[in-house]
Amino acid sequence: MNAGAAAAATLRVRHLTRYEYDAPVELAHHMAHLRPRATPAQTVSNWCLEVTPEPDESAHELDASTDVFGNWRHCFSHARVHDRLEVFSSFEAALSAAAAADAALSPPWEQVAARLRYRAGSTMPEACEFALGSPHAPRSAAFVRFAGDLFAPNRPLLDAVGALMQRVHEQFEYRAQSTDVATDALQALQLRRGVCQDFAHVMIAVCRSMGLAARYVSGYLSTRPPAGQPRLVGSDASHAWVSVWCPVQGWIDFDPTNNLRPSLEHVTLAWGRDYGDVAPLRGVIRGGTAARPQVQVTVEPV
Repeated sequence: MNAGAAAAATLRVRHLTRYEYDAPVELAHHMAHLRPRATPAQTVSNWCLEVTPEPDESAHELDASTDVFGNWRHCFSHARVHDRLEVFSSFEAALSAAAAADAALSPPWEQVAARLRYRAGSTMPEACEFALGSPHAPRSAAFVRFAGDLFAPNRPLLDAVGALMQRVHEQFEYRAQSTDVATDALQALQLRRGVCQDFAHVMIAVCRSMGLAARYVSGYLSTRPPAGQPRLVGSDASHAWVSVWCPVQGWIDFDPTNNLRPSLEHVTLAWGRDYGDVAPLRGVIRGGTAARPQVQVTVEPV
């Protein structure tokens, strides 16, 4: 967090992924995006990663590096037979509220789009790569037809993006297990249903199709249980939302699943072009069978 900024909330996050294989796995290589990144509004402490069975490397010497977007990634391998894999990440995040961004003060969206267009010899802003299509969030006329009317001439960028967030929220049904990690934004647009990943991909694809820069943010959301009911362990889930680039206010977050601006209940893990860049855990195995992961995420106040 910025120097002198006080934490407005501190959340403890525990994320367990378990695979139960029907047949023994002889060899496996995995990469995890499970170490949260530090941001001006988020300070991370007490992060640890536990892998069972213990990887070939020492548990304290996993292959750690950062990717092109600055996210932490850890790679590990198993060269001995196993029929079960558990990956457990835990940490605490101290959050401070970001300064409110006045949508009316953002420049007209078409001026921002023009700035993001490539011109020979021009100095490209960092955001330009996020204006290009990606496998899960391509540019397409279908997205312009879905929401292009929200981008009227001279409409402030953040005002138009806020209206887009609301449209995605209202016109898509949140339905668990109606899609999978391979579902892209075009498929989600046709289905009009999905999970937070799909809501984010559709919103990103619309922004890119209008010439704007938007990135996929993975993280966690602390949910409040109904009044009088206890918080259920594992009831929280990994979450995803969208960050849109504005040349005046910088990167501004939007959560289309919940139709709100992320604040003190959103914990940032990583960001990239789409889910494919920041999947919490991915890998290749020899032997075994395709196994659906069992995931438990708990986010609770400290």
